[in-house]
Amino acid sequence: MIGPDLVSVSLARQAQVDVVLERFFSLAKNRAVAFGPQYVTLWETLESNTIGGKRFRPRMVMAAYQSLGGTDLEAAAYVGAAFELLHTALIVHDDVIDHDFVRRGVSNISGSYRDQALARGSSEQVAEHSGISAAVIAGDLALFNSYRLIDRSGVSDVVRSRLLEVMDDALFASAAGELIDVDFSIAAEVPRVDDILTMERLKTAVYSFECPLQAGAILAGASEEVVLTLGDFGREIGIAYQLVDDLLGVFGQEAETGKTTIGDLREGKRTVMIAYATSTAEWASIEPLIGKHDLTHEEAERVRDVLTQCGARSFAEGLARYYANRALARLAEPHIPPALRIELHPVVDAVLGRVK
Repeated sequence: MIGPDLVSVSLARQAQVDVVLERFFSLAKNRAVAFGPQYVTLWETLESNTIGGKRFRPRMVMAAYQSLGGTDLEAAAYVGAAFELLHTALIVHDDVIDHDFVRRGVSNISGSYRDQALARGSSEQVAEHSGISAAVIAGDLALFNSYRLIDRSGVSDVVRSRLLEVMDDALFASAAGELIDVDFSIAAEVPRVDDILTMERLKTAVYSFECPLQAGAILAGASEEVVLTLGDFGREIGIAYQLVDDLLGVFGQEAETGKTTIGDLREGKRTVMIAYATSTAEWASIEPLIGKHDLTHEEAERVRDVLTQCGARSFAEGLARYYANRALARLAEPHIPPALRIELHPVVDAVLGRVK
């Protein structure tokens, strides 16, 4: 569990990142005035999609930076905000790819603009095109400006160059993972467990854990050995995080997670649980239900029962613990400072605590 002292530190770091993002959006909206009210509205809608998040990626940047002795908190907040804006860009575009108009129970950018077009009397097809178009534009703006926030961090040219390389690694890997995920979604066969883990690591773990931690370490002037080890830690805990996320997508409590527990099943999302289930005798009983767009809640419950009975759920839970333990092993390396070890150990506990 994360103690109250760490919670207060985390909230303070989040507040610093919030200040940077508020300043960024204020300047952007003021600049947009010259281009008309519609453009201001787009920036306001994009901003609303960054509010209320957990600021998880900035927290990784700040945690690594401060525990490694960094003291320029404004620079760190700019770098953290850059990763938050990158995250926003990626999820906005991910919703476009998935043709989703809702995220966590509320209209996303695509949904907001679709609803506005419907209210003006547009046909559903035209309204959806309007929503998707606005989301592509907004995602592009967020993506480009994530790099600009690195430029505005005030760090030296050498450090800035390295940080931009890390950002590039994050985006490059995520794009590869997204493409693999798209291929998986149209493939007739369910991919192997190892292939799914590779996809999830590239799509999510690299930009959510590996690169933010490394960016914080680089900003703090840490040794290359520490930077590389933090990347290793981020890879292992990032995979564990995604395994847990997939578990919550089927077995979680919607009131707690804010995430539907039927969406992944209706989508036919390729997860480790599904891949494992295909190798069991019970698979035939649920295969027609995976990816069924009108899956009922009763049918979803039947799928959950089978995933539990065939061992798919426990396999995924065990795999999450395995990768979390691998992450902890990286923290035990002798060149990892005790302060960094103390800072990151609760991250592992929090990831696993989501499925207790």
